[in-house]
This record gives sequence, structure tokens and C-alpha cells, in this order.
Amino acid sequence: MATNTLSEVAELQVPDLKWKGFKVYKISGGAGPQHAHGRRDFYKIVLVTSVMTVSYGDQTAEINQTCLVLINPRISHSVIHHTERKGYACVFTEAFMAGRERTELLQNSPLFRFGKTPIIPLNSEQELFITGIYQKMLSVYQTDYEHQAELLKTCIELIMHEALRIQPSSNEPKHKNAATRITHRFMELQERQFPIESIGSPLKLRTAQDFAENLAVHVNYLNRSVKEVTGKPTSVHITERIVAEAKALLQHTDWSIAEIAYSLGFEYPTYFNNYFKRVTGLVPKSFR
Repeated sequence: MATNTLSEVAELQVPDLKWKGFKVYKISGGAGPQHAHGRRDFYKIVLVTSVMTVSYGDQTAEINQTCLVLINPRISHSVIHHTERKGYACVFTEAFMAGRERTELLQNSPLFRFGKTPIIPLNSEQELFITGIYQKMLSVYQTDYEHQAELLKTCIELIMHEALRIQPSSNEPKHKNAATRITHRFMELQERQFPIESIGSPLKLRTAQDFAENLAVHVNYLNRSVKEVTGKPTSVHITERIVAEAKALLQHTDWSIAEIAYSLGFEYPTYFNNYFKRVTGLVPKSFR
């Protein structure tokens, strides 16, 4: 029987993670059915060689080589393995990486951002380098070294920086002017609203005016800045993110369509149905 497979990651709970929110292990095993991991309280970084299908939010990717898979706990995902897989995985909570610079690395890194692919293909040299880091983590994890946690955090940082070096983002705001700064603040504020975890805590910011008031700027200035920096209107960003969250809730929860509608700030399910159909061409029930 296969042991330490990717499917086991889905079953991990934070209290089970050694050193207050961390675990590293080797993975292996044959092909298997889909594992719907949903959204959890921990990040995952997996080094894997396999042929598999990864669904991440509303994106789907086919993998047939060695790669890094970086999973944000706020975005639902699932994996279907088509062949034997091998590699390493580590899971950790945001609390484990506590510290201003490390927390910012997690929260602001394009590696874990919504809309970015979580998959980074590796060549043989890159695979060898990252494998060495995982082997170091495994050896430290199994000892009583006084500063184990600090060394493990450093290893995670090293993997993330190597991933950024391999696949740098060409679309990140550089904060060269006020427009890029306000756009970055808008994008961060929007993303902090997700995921929707409770029907009783519906989405609050749903219009450009809502965001402008929260950011203490005029709505015309916000719209102009976002369009200048991203090429898309503020309303389009908001619509795309709400629909992406709707898709995740439809796919990964058993909430009724009415409950999903209310959680996303729609007063009536009919409004949500019309909104979803206008953007996707499908009613929510058909998409589910």
C-alpha cells in the first residue's frame, strides 16, 4: 500500500502538525482517484514527479513532469494522479512562519496569489537543488536540534525564493507611483475578503464605491488607477473574483445555491443566478 501520499495532506489537521504547525515527509504511490482538498488552514509546497491533473480555484492544469506545486490555504484545489508519483511535501501554518518579513513573504508572494498558477516546472538541476533542501528538512525534523524550527523556516524561505527566481512575475506592481500603490492596496483588500468560510459572514465589499470608501479615495481615482495599471476596470476585477469564489463554493461545498448567493452578498438567489449566468453562460445549478 502506498504511504505518505499527497492524499494524506488533505487529512492533516493543524493540531497534528509537529512544532506548532509544520510537517515534512517523502511521498510515493501509484495512480489514484481525485482527492478534493478544499481549503485548509495550512500552506503546502510539494515537489512531485507525476502525471496528474490539478484543479486550483477555477483553473485546471495538466502536469507530466517534475514540478513544484504551491498551495494557498484560501483557495480550493483537487488532484487526480494518473501515474505513480514520487517526491516530497511540507505543510505549514501561517503561525509557524510568524515574523513580519516571513509573514509578508507568504501574504504578498505572487507564488500563492489568486489567479497565479501554483505549478512551477523544474529542470534536472533545479530538481536536484530543491530535493537537497527537502532532504535537509527531513533530517532536521527527525532530530532534537535546539533550533529546528528556525532552520526549517529558513528552508521554506529558500524554496520560495528559488521558486521566485525560476518563475519571476512580470506583472507585479512595482509601486513606482501613486496609481500602482492604490491598485496594489485594492487587490490586497479584495483578496483578504476570501475565502468565504461562513454563510453568516457575507461578502461586504462588492462595488468600486465600497472599495474606494474603505481605501479613503474617490471612486473615480480608484477606477482610473486600476485601469491604468492592470488594463481592466475595477468592476471587472471584482466580478471575476466573485465569480471565481462562487465556482469554488459550488464545487467544494455542499451549501445550497441560495446559501452561496447570500454569502456572496446577493439579496436574492435570483440576482445571483442572473449574475453568474451573465458572466459564465451557465446558471449555478448547471455549473455544479
